[in-house]
Amino acid sequence: MAQKTSAIKLVKLRELMEAAQVGGLKGKGIQALVVSSDDAHQSEYLRDYDKRIRFISGFTGSFGTAIITPNKAMLWTDGRYYMQAIAEFDPPEAWTLMKEGLLNTPTRAAWLISNLPPKSTVGADANLISYTEWAVLHTSLTAAGHCLMPLEENLIDKVWGDEQPAPTANIVLPQPLQFSGCSAGKKIKLCRQVMNKNNVKALVISALDEVAYILNLRGSDIPYNPVFFAYVILTLNELHLFIDKTRLIEEAQQQLTNEEVNVVYHPYGDVHNFLKKIANSCANDDKIWVSNGSSYALHTDCGEAKKHTKITPISVMKAVKNNIEIEGMKAAHVRDSVALVKYFAWLEDQVKNKKNTITEISGATQLEKFRQQQEHFIGLSFPTISSVGPHGAIIHYLPTSKTDVPITDEEIYLCDSGAQYRDGTTDVTRTLHFGNPSSFERECFTRVFKGQCRLSSTIFPLMIRGNYLDTLARENLWNVGLNYLHGTGHGIGSYLNVHEGPIGISWKPYPDDPGLQPGMFLSNEPGYYEDEKFGIRLENIELIVKANTSYNHKNRGFLTFETVTLVPIQTKLLDVSLLTDNEIQYLNNYHTKCLNTLKPLLQGPENAQALEWLERETQPLTK
Repeated sequence: MAQKTSAIKLVKLRELMEAAQVGGLKGKGIQALVVSSDDAHQSEYLRDYDKRIRFISGFTGSFGTAIITPNKAMLWTDGRYYMQAIAEFDPPEAWTLMKEGLLNTPTRAAWLISNLPPKSTVGADANLISYTEWAVLHTSLTAAGHCLMPLEENLIDKVWGDEQPAPTANIVLPQPLQFSGCSAGKKIKLCRQVMNKNNVKALVISALDEVAYILNLRGSDIPYNPVFFAYVILTLNELHLFIDKTRLIEEAQQQLTNEEVNVVYHPYGDVHNFLKKIANSCANDDKIWVSNGSSYALHTDCGEAKKHTKITPISVMKAVKNNIEIEGMKAAHVRDSVALVKYFAWLEDQVKNKKNTITEISGATQLEKFRQQQEHFIGLSFPTISSVGPHGAIIHYLPTSKTDVPITDEEIYLCDSGAQYRDGTTDVTRTLHFGNPSSFERECFTRVFKGQCRLSSTIFPLMIRGNYLDTLARENLWNVGLNYLHGTGHGIGSYLNVHEGPIGISWKPYPDDPGLQPGMFLSNEPGYYEDEKFGIRLENIELIVKANTSYNHKNRGFLTFETVTLVPIQTKLLDVSLLTDNEIQYLNNYHTKCLNTLKPLLQGPENAQALEWLERETQPLTK
């Protein structure tokens, strides 16, 4: 069957909107359709089966919400994707970009209220929108006389039809105790203790990384994310797992038994009926714990039962790494840094000596080969952002055969990449210039570095939210009227998702941030982007540790960061006149740590090129 053209997709979708059944009323239709970039588990990254926004609009970014009406098609996304969305819209004349985060951009609810006829009905798939998002939209639309209704079928899927990829259902593997550091049985016991304190009868676990974490299992249903599609409903006496049992290899099933987890298996699709049964059996004081980050559909299943809607105890447990996970994450970042040093040394030699033409794609491919040489390597943690010159200004740029260009000594090269290892997940960005950067490029790079240094060096109170630290990374950019339109830091998993909640450092508050604590890992990644010219970003992963302070006001306790990424920062891009003595000392100390840690791992003739580069790039900086 020939693929549907982009224009025909919207025509067919609008026909279905007009004929949609809402509230059991055939032919009532809907006046607007909301399409989120979620799957049924509110995942950030998606399998092909769930890429509905890409199908209908062409946009491939990981965050966006589309609203389609009879005569308009709008897409909201954040600053990471402004340029990318405009370039990818298909057909471009049919779509309008709404730049979320800018002061003059209306919210989705405000736009709908301003553009819909009176008493309109807005439809959405309740499985693909979180309860929080649904509640905000529902409240605003209802107050304006409109109605938000769950659709009985997904209209995008109907248009997609036979061309929609099949859902993935790959095998599930064990994550052994030597890497997890805590048995699944102990994790479950800790959850039940918290459930008892909150008078909770059942805990609904829908986030895929939480399912994988609590069971000490890993999968590959979503590219780059070692998770698998399943739900868990934990009661005070049983653990109900909604998955085809045959997907768990024998070793995975045996590990669950060894870690004292007695599983009751159910088909994946039975979760809604099962949850309704639990809700109907609840006594007056019983509660069901279901996070507001879970789908509106799961909340609806709870009916009239009382709900406990805080983030799950697993979310915080997962963010605070245990000692085994901490050591694993550190070890993974050391090995990953070895791979990156090998890559940048090789790349510089290829580019400066014009040995071969290296492009964005061939460079990224070579970097992956260096990572494959490292122990415990599983795969990448996201598609490598290998970007030259103007492409670097597209914050989450992904090179394709149509856009691929050579890496040269004439433009800035930005490389943001990461890997999945059995003992940890990595994410690192470096920006380099193999020729002669302009004074403006050097100033921007220096101000980005100053922000990273400022954040990495800060001391802050225990349990403060990450949102309060964001300004530290931006101050030196703001001082001269520059900024970046993405967050400064995200949590990162331990052989789990590269972007891990509930913590983060951003100009936007993280409503579920429980407060920063020792054992959490966060990225530190300020940047600056000059549209159509270049992009600059420096990213390290930081471990939160206790700080040594002269005082301890009210016994609060104070924290700081320990950098676990060990890849040199290119000093030729720095304008040393803008650096303070403390910043120079910080960088020299960091480079000494990089050299002392990596040098023993880069011995032998096969590593001579990388070692020479490492020694040169870590030379002390002076004014």
